[in-house]
Amino acid sequence: MIERFLGRRIAQLRKARGLTQEAFAEKCGYSTEFVSLVERGLNAPSVAGLEKVAKALKVEIKDLFDFTKGDK
Repeated sequence: MIERFLGRRIAQLRKARGLTQEAFAEKCGYSTEFVSLVERGLNAPSVAGLEKVAKALKVEIKDLFDFTKGDK
């Protein structure tokens, strides 16, 4: 379940920064397919991967887990 919330949050932050999945994947060093799986909650980055994601989105890792009631 947390993967779904994390994926939604990552997608939300990515879109807010005007990044396509392709551009975001390139910044993170991931494939577009992996980013799609993450955003759909079917996969999740490793702890080291979370650092890459946060850096690409220009947020702190803890911000990736800032789920609000509206996200659930």
